[in-house]
Amino acid sequence: MAHIPFLKKITLLLFFISLVNAVSAQNIQLSGEAAVSVITCGTGNESYSLFGHTAIRIKDPVNFVDAVYNYGAFDFSTPNFVPKFAKGDLQYFAVVNRYTDFISQYAYDRRSVEEQELQIPLELKQQLFENLNTSLASGDSHYTYKFIDKNCTSMVVDLINKTLGNIVITKKTDTELTYRTILYPYFNHHFYEKLGTSIIFGTKVDEPGTKLFLPIELQKSLAVTTYKNKALAPENKTILNFEPSHLFSWWNNIYTYLIFTALLVILNKRMIHLSFFTIMGFLGLFFIFMGFYSNHLELANNYNVLLFNPALLVLAVFYSLKNKVWSYRLAVFNLISIGIYVVILLNKVHLFIVLPLVVTSVYFLIQLILKKRTVPKIK
Repeated sequence: MAHIPFLKKITLLLFFISLVNAVSAQNIQLSGEAAVSVITCGTGNESYSLFGHTAIRIKDPVNFVDAVYNYGAFDFSTPNFVPKFAKGDLQYFAVVNRYTDFISQYAYDRRSVEEQELQIPLELKQQLFENLNTSLASGDSHYTYKFIDKNCTSMVVDLINKTLGNIVITKKTDTELTYRTILYPYFNHHFYEKLGTSIIFGTKVDEPGTKLFLPIELQKSLAVTTYKNKALAPENKTILNFEPSHLFSWWNNIYTYLIFTALLVILNKRMIHLSFFTIMGFLGLFFIFMGFYSNHLELANNYNVLLFNPALLVLAVFYSLKNKVWSYRLAVFNLISIGIYVVILLNKVHLFIVLPLVVTSVYFLIQLILKKRTVPKIK
């Protein structure tokens, strides 16, 4: 392993330890004191921790078992990590940790942890324990990550439902809200992440959020879920409690965004127009490419290309060549596209975050139209 990067060594070591633990736990028969619970971890400040985390805890003091099964592990040193994540081919996998190690890490990160014990018979606790260990030992714990459809929360839901023999755990709260609306508050204090996801997500996130894919959503649904006419997880126990800490970033905030767009409007130079149209057009091409390239369905059918319109690239070319006729025509076309875009956004949560870009685009296009509105007559 001398040539394996350090992070990969750690990841492989954790997975190997998990595999050994899973194999050694195969023959353990849980006692009557065994408890099975769903662990919900609070949000963090890193991009991969913005949404919290879900895990399963198996505790049996008689057999000296206290383990946390975590389906959210991934390897940063995976070759082509970013392209695989963008494509939707990145492999996530499960690891099992000692409960004390798991809690120590979250205490160090100052992230809250809560626990909901499942009120199920001993035979089902045993079945879930065996399902978890079989999954680890067989490699079934590896899965292709999907933002909404397959992640650490959905994997836990699927395993528990499989054990219960029915689809018992389903989304019980906020089903009338769209995925976009549910996700939006998670990006508070991370402005450019909020702006980026607002403009790269397509129509899928505007559908009603009926799938359980976020830890807090699972926690809320578990609290009102019943199994055989009894509450499945009637109590919520706080293990760690930390107030969310958000460090103010001098650049990652709405103020730099507003200042930047305001400066563009104030300076209002020809080269600024060309640069703005070019960047917006290339972003539109990128969104279209990702919609076709990526297996993440959240990126498909992106109506934000009406604002980030690839036609702006063509406009920039004719504008630079001082072609009055086609500059005028393309400016009008893009202005109409933005009008359609604003109508689409009227009931969308991200209307106001893109509004400065809409205003800047409209202002520049109207400026161009007013300058080029005198078109030579064709005889």
